[in-house]
Amino acid sequence: MPDAQTPSAIVFDFGGVLMDWNPRHLYRKLFDDPEEMERFFEEIGFDVWNLEQDRGRPFSEGVAVLSRQFPHRAELIAAFHERWEETITGPIEETVQILAELKELGYPLYGLSNWSAETFALVRPRNSFFDWFDLIVLSGEERVTKPDREIFDILLARAGRSAEECLFIDDSATNIAGAEALGFQVHRFSAPGVLREDLVAR
Repeated sequence: MPDAQTPSAIVFDFGGVLMDWNPRHLYRKLFDDPEEMERFFEEIGFDVWNLEQDRGRPFSEGVAVLSRQFPHRAELIAAFHERWEETITGPIEETVQILAELKELGYPLYGLSNWSAETFALVRPRNSFFDWFDLIVLSGEERVTKPDREIFDILLARAGRSAEECLFIDDSATNIAGAEALGFQVHRFSAPGVLREDLVAR
């Protein structure tokens, strides 16, 4: 792209970029009708509820709170905690390969993810590429989530970098907009091949 800059460091989101996480991977097993599944997500306000776990609320507490609100959905709500590992199919291998190449080239690599510390602890030991990061800032540990400026400031302070020298990669339009407003170079992730083209251009 003509306005691309050369970043000094690369910041990766995890879910949807490096790991194929989606609650639908689990709930497709629990619903025969995809439209009914989507109505369930909308009814319980899944995204807003789950963000509180990403912000550090224990899963057991989150399940209890939502089950009181929607007792007729309690079993389905509990499944998200009990069968959480079924929400991840595994790494997005093409993106992991890009990460490996960036590491080999010597780029500082940072992780910035909205993720419960409770469930990240299940995933990290099984995926050695997380060890390639020079720094990981996790919302569940900091108790603040993207796109709040505070979590970006935490990352920059610990990395000792300015926003302008970092390329931030995330699949969320909201998070991308938040980072861009702070001066980050940004790439909204859609596919590994598109990311690779953008990195080459930069």
